[in-house]
Amino acid sequence: MQRREIPSASPVIHRHQPKGPARRTAATLTALLTLATTTLTIGLATSAQAAPLSIAPRASTSAGTTGFGCAHPSQAGQARCFGVLKAHRTASGRMSPFTTGSPTTVGYVPSDLRSAYKLGGTSGSGRTVAIVDAMDDPNAESDLAAYRSAYGLPSCTTANGCFRKVNQSGQASPLPAGDYGWAEEISLDLDMVSATCPGCHILLVEAKSANVTDLMTAEDTAATTAGVVSVSNSWGGSEDNTVTSFDSHFHRPGVAITASSGDSGYGVSWPASSPYVTAVGGTSLRRASNSRGWTETAWTGAGSGCSAYEAKPSWQHDSGCAKRAVADVSAVADPSTGVAVYDTYSSCGGALLCDTELQLGLAQGADGWVEVGGTSVASPIIASVYALAGNTSQIVNGSYPYSHTSALNDVTSGSNGSCGGSYLCTAGPGYDGPTGLGTPNGTGAF
Repeated sequence: MQRREIPSASPVIHRHQPKGPARRTAATLTALLTLATTTLTIGLATSAQAAPLSIAPRASTSAGTTGFGCAHPSQAGQARCFGVLKAHRTASGRMSPFTTGSPTTVGYVPSDLRSAYKLGGTSGSGRTVAIVDAMDDPNAESDLAAYRSAYGLPSCTTANGCFRKVNQSGQASPLPAGDYGWAEEISLDLDMVSATCPGCHILLVEAKSANVTDLMTAEDTAATTAGVVSVSNSWGGSEDNTVTSFDSHFHRPGVAITASSGDSGYGVSWPASSPYVTAVGGTSLRRASNSRGWTETAWTGAGSGCSAYEAKPSWQHDSGCAKRAVADVSAVADPSTGVAVYDTYSSCGGALLCDTELQLGLAQGADGWVEVGGTSVASPIIASVYALAGNTSQIVNGSYPYSHTSALNDVTSGSNGSCGGSYLCTAGPGYDGPTGLGTPNGTGAF
């Protein structure tokens, strides 16, 4: 999926998804066109190989993933997002996102997440969680409304004071140019705050580009806005010798800053490696017949490791890394055990065959309900748990969970790569890289 930007001077035309009979007609046409395309692809392959029909290539239905459009920066020096769409391999061999879901068929829903992490009975009491992303999602508020309505969550709008969208300077306009890939990330972030902390207010701060300097301006705006208790960052990039010069933007006593650890497996990303953030790794979350009702293992895609540049914070005591170790805590991130997200900002604009265009790679973005993963899921979940705990006045960087490990689910199995079997890439009892100290078991560790 290639990143596509809309110049700020260009009009953005919104087309709503057809409903009722029109939607059913669209679904029928989509199915027919998909079948025809698959049949044509198989037929061409069969003819080219002169193979008997019995051994002709078949379309694979094996599950896989494909990154959000913002997972592939167009320029050096830009951050990438860490969201991943659940996908399948088509007859032509390309990974294609599943695009025809519903609120109950595309992954975990708010009640699942609050059950898995024992968050029932908690309330954010109007505390504000800030989301920092790049570019604009023109459909952010309407898509958020659709997600919350689908699961019976209270309304969160600009009109009732629950939702605000601002540019990196904190103003309502001008907003950045629209971007289909970053809109996927924005929808995910807003939906995860809503799922985890339905009573929280949400501030969306949109940087004008994915350049680090613009994101740092947005970070400053988010962290200094009145009422904000936590800030989530579902983006990052490889470490280099410049990252420490930006760390001060995350040094916000009294505000919890979270950052995704990455989605490429063993290896360190920044700003997750900054000593001023809570680095959030990822797990595979599944239902179980145990007393918790759920079980977790380390997700193979979660980032982790030992920083090459960031000093070890005083509250980390693992012995195999002389510098900052990643991650600190974790939450669900595996797209195979992903979460439901609603996003409609696409280049096909909800047109009749939009789902098919997206599946064939002829359009960008999403067209409704999708199942997603990546540590982009985990970061806003943890930021929202901080808000639920109502304890951020005592928060000093990412230290608090280290002295409250009894309120975490220790994840003891799974790996995200090869590191000689060390804890930096292999989950085990106590601290490990892929899952940190574990996942929330209520709010006591935050």
